[in-house]
Amino acid sequence: MSEHARDRFDLIPDAAAEAAFLDAQSRGRLHHAWLLCGVEGSGKATFAYRAARRLLGAAPDPSRGLLGTRPDDPVARLISAQSHPDLLVLERAVEGGKTKKSISVDQARDLPEFFSKSPSQAQARVAIIDAADDLNLNAANALLKVLEEPPESGVLFLVTNAPGRLLATIRSRCRRLAFPVWPEHALEELVRNRTGVPSAEAARIAGMAAGSPGQALALASGATLEADQLAQDWVNADVVDRAEAMAVADKFRGAEGQERFETLMERLIAAVKVRALNEGASGARWAELWTRLSELPDRTAAINLDRADVLAGALADLQRTKTQAGAR
Repeated sequence: MSEHARDRFDLIPDAAAEAAFLDAQSRGRLHHAWLLCGVEGSGKATFAYRAARRLLGAAPDPSRGLLGTRPDDPVARLISAQSHPDLLVLERAVEGGKTKKSISVDQARDLPEFFSKSPSQAQARVAIIDAADDLNLNAANALLKVLEEPPESGVLFLVTNAPGRLLATIRSRCRRLAFPVWPEHALEELVRNRTGVPSAEAARIAGMAAGSPGQALALASGATLEADQLAQDWVNADVVDRAEAMAVADKFRGAEGQERFETLMERLIAAVKVRALNEGASGARWAELWTRLSELPDRTAAINLDRADVLAGALADLQRTKTQAGAR
């Protein structure tokens, strides 16, 4: 399982973003709501927790960057334990081992009550919404009411991979911080330093990560890298080994099975996307397959489809695309 953003202390997502935040704070112009934008895995949630620790009183640790703090700082330990009374985090709930499709209005309604109270241990109260893209419409409207009447001594961080999907009225009430994609050489260095993998492997991971440090670190984990290799083999082979696919599907049971399924589908979708971009005249067929596969993980979770059946259907669709593309 990948490391949660609240437990990352040595990853600096973007020094410019941290400098801008600290500049606003030092001049007494700290905005009440920050919209953190960038591709998935670009460090937006990591930044939110770094900023939250400092707002809630953690001592600075310059060796870990402008917003750095020590993991053993009392404030940092409370946040890692998810028990700091002045921090509220909204993210998709997990029930029965399954992650909900969206952040509900009931969760969002915790915000007004949270901000109506005075800080109990810090100078501010902080809320992190990870990700704001996951708010359903009613939850988004509940958030908007909070933004329309900014809380005193309150700061919100809204993590978003697709700001264009948010209500314009939400976007207009936030200060935006954009997190750029990382160049491949920086990703390669990150992977080498954090995981110790050989340079050649780090370079391969950096090339697959599409500028995302979070994706690079996830790929560097054995399970994710194995899933990526399997997905690439399936996409590039003439025929998928059915027995191998069935053996993989047998591991999709339970909460860990859900994570395996989501990881494998993510890497399969990414491999198909690369094929679509690299193909010539048949690229359109691969792009259509990419679109269909991209919808499967959410649909599987929404209506509780059997993961093994979903994988079998995806691989059958993959095989049809290969046949049609080869027959052009």
